[in-house]
Amino acid sequence: MEIKIDFTKSAQENATQYYEASKKSKLKADGALKSVVELKKKLQHVEEEKEKSKTIHTIEKREWYEKYNWFFTSTGLLVIGGRSADQNEELYSKHFEENDLFFHGDIFGASVVIFKGGTTSTLDERLEVAQFSASFSKAWEMAQNTVDVYSVSKEQVTKTRNYGSLGKGSFVILGEREWYRGVQLSLCAFIEEKTLQNGSSKRFNIIPTLTCNKKQISSFISITIGNTKKSDAAKKISFLLKYDNIDYIMQHLPPGSFSIKQ
Repeated sequence: MEIKIDFTKSAQENATQYYEASKKSKLKADGALKSVVELKKKLQHVEEEKEKSKTIHTIEKREWYEKYNWFFTSTGLLVIGGRSADQNEELYSKHFEENDLFFHGDIFGASVVIFKGGTTSTLDERLEVAQFSASFSKAWEMAQNTVDVYSVSKEQVTKTRNYGSLGKGSFVILGEREWYRGVQLSLCAFIEEKTLQNGSSKRFNIIPTLTCNKKQISSFISITIGNTKKSDAAKKISFLLKYDNIDYIMQHLPPGSFSIKQ
């Protein structure tokens, strides 16, 4: 080892200089050792998170009916509603079967709502569907808290009339209708989670308040007519439900303004 001595200083001063230098070196070494230990901990944490992500992840599997407005009644029957004139036509031509019921709000611009298997349903179930139909009508955008809704069977709905065909999304209703008067516009949203073998599935649900009450869902968001614009309402719902797909929420909210409460 080579040691440099400053002859302008005394032996004591040289010794003191080397002592101070050694202390600084020790501090640097200790700091470097501490940094290495912290880095190892961070790397270990990253590796652990990577392993978790390999085995536990969220899957958003889309069902065919999720392209429409949809929900399942308190007894598990599927209800689907059109989000546009094209979808209204599609529901009528592809998904409207003999044992289904056709629901429509008594207002221009309402969604076509098909209650699958609805011909054998109870009045309570039909009231759930009526609230869904009311909520996805023009009444929400018009801030109209209630609207009348009717339902009919398949043979009562046609696209033709005596002097020609109807426009896209329009239908002729024949015979007597079952009426649901003064139906309140009210929805709720919740997240349905299921544990799978390779992860978990998470699905956003928006359903009538009547259905929500019957299912006794523990954690949900109440959605009513209010002053919050649709985009802001979707962001708030996303935050409260910890569901990141804001676009999906936007697609399944009716047009208009909202009041969001947890």
